[in-house]
Amino acid sequence: MKQYRIDGAEVHGISDLYVQFNRALMTDQDWRLGQSLDGLNDVLYRVDGEIRADHPATFVWIDHAHSREALGFDETQRWLQNKLSQPNSFNQQRIQADLDELRSGVGKTYFELILEIFADHPLIELQLR
Repeated sequence: MKQYRIDGAEVHGISDLYVQFNRALMTDQDWRLGQSLDGLNDVLYRVDGEIRADHPATFVWIDHAHSREALGFDETQRWLQNKLSQPNSFNQQRIQADLDELRSGVGKTYFELILEIFADHPLIELQLR
């Protein structure tokens, strides 16, 4: 079984999370995963492609509660506001709607978005510890 480890105690924000993903996933690559949900999804598709029935992949996210808090409301709001400050790079209406939902209590945090991405990869097991 291929096992990847994410040290949640080392995650204090989005950039720290990608340090963890790069440490776990990109050791044999000559490039680094940027701070991108789409990029993470693409890399997980690569992991999907490497999985064999008798060699499943598992991500063990230790101290995930620390990450959940670090990637919660405040960090997600900063991330969305940063996207709003780049009107030529992102769909401003979509980002504003995401921010409004977050502020109203029904939007997803960055941590929850990461969990959704992992859920889209049923061949990969995510263990939150």
